[in-house]
Amino acid sequence: MTNQLANGLPALSLKIQQSKTFALGGLLGFKSDQDQTLYGAGIKLYRIIFDEPQLNFYLAGLFASQSYVNDQDKVDTGFQIDGTMGTEFHFAGLESLGLSIEFGLSVRRADDAGGTSFETLGDNFLKAAVHFYL
Repeated sequence: MTNQLANGLPALSLKIQQSKTFALGGLLGFKSDQDQTLYGAGIKLYRIIFDEPQLNFYLAGLFASQSYVNDQDKVDTGFQIDGTMGTEFHFAGLESLGLSIEFGLSVRRADDAGGTSFETLGDNFLKAAVHFYL
């Protein structure tokens, strides 16, 4: 589960650990009602730079496409590109649950004015991601 999409939609997050140093993730969230359908979908790449038994540090890149309601109340399509550094930690005895925090930079177009913004970001573990590992 993650709340990283710029359009504000909560998304399901899937992370596949390809090797000791590389992981691939995907995000998908949507909201549909009688007036409109909004979505957010993206791919996230992780490069683990330091690994400890209960903690790892990583670099990540997020590339997402998403829809949002513009200032004329019409659905428009935007994008989000994030470059972040983060850490994922596991509690002893509960290694299958990973909690992440991240900070970095973002370029996005997903607001009601339709403009492109460049901004810093910081995501706590409730917003960045909670992953369950099998």
